[in-house]
Amino acid sequence: MDPAQAEQAGEQVAEKLLWYRRDPAGWKTCREGNAVTVSWRPSVEFPGHLYRGEGVLSGSPQQVWQCLKPGEGGLREKWDENVSSVEIIQSFSDALNITRTTTPSAAMKLISPRDFVDVVLVKKYEDGTIGTNATHIEHPLCPPKPGFVRGFNHPCGCFIEPVPGEPDKTNLVSFFQSDLSGFLPQSVVDAFFPRSMAEFYPNLQKAVKKFCS
Repeated sequence: MDPAQAEQAGEQVAEKLLWYRRDPAGWKTCREGNAVTVSWRPSVEFPGHLYRGEGVLSGSPQQVWQCLKPGEGGLREKWDENVSSVEIIQSFSDALNITRTTTPSAAMKLISPRDFVDVVLVKKYEDGTIGTNATHIEHPLCPPKPGFVRGFNHPCGCFIEPVPGEPDKTNLVSFFQSDLSGFLPQSVVDAFFPRSMAEFYPNLQKAVKKFCS
C-alpha cells in the first residue's frame, strides 16, 4: 500500500469517528459503573454493534496517550489484557502505520486468539485532543497466520480529550466495532464487548498511575 492510499483510508476513518463523537442519536446504555458508561447502537458498517465507552481518568492527556500509543513493545502490551502484541507491518510516519494486533483467548476460551490488521492514523486537534483512527485492511505482508482467527475492525478508535480547567484529568471516549469472525454465538459477542470495554478503563487508569505518574 502506498502512503497516499493509507492516508486516505485513515482520514476517512477519522471523519467517521468525528461523526460518531458528535451524533447523539440512537445510543443505548448497556453498562454503567465506576465512572464509565458503555453504550451501543447498530453499526452501519457490518451486521453488528458499534460500541461507545466514556469515562474521566486521572492523568493528563499526554500520560494517557503514552499508555494507549500503538506500537511495537509499547505500554499497551503490558497492561491491556486484550492485547498480546502489536506489530508494525508498514510505517509511513509517526502518525500513520499498518499494524497487526494479536489478542488472547477470551470468554473462558469460547473466543480463540484473534489477529487484526489495520491502518492506524493518529490525529492531534486544536483543542489538545489526540485521536486514534483505525480500520481493517488487506496487506500482502500479513496473510492469515496459523493459530489465529483473522478478525476485522471496522472504523474504531478513541478521543483523548483535555478536561477544561483540570490539566490532570482526561476524558476518554472510545469506539469499537469489531467483527470477530469464526463461528461465535451472537450472545457471546454481545456479552463480551460491553464487559471488556468497562474493564478497559480501570485497567488503563492503573497503567497511567504505574507507568506515567
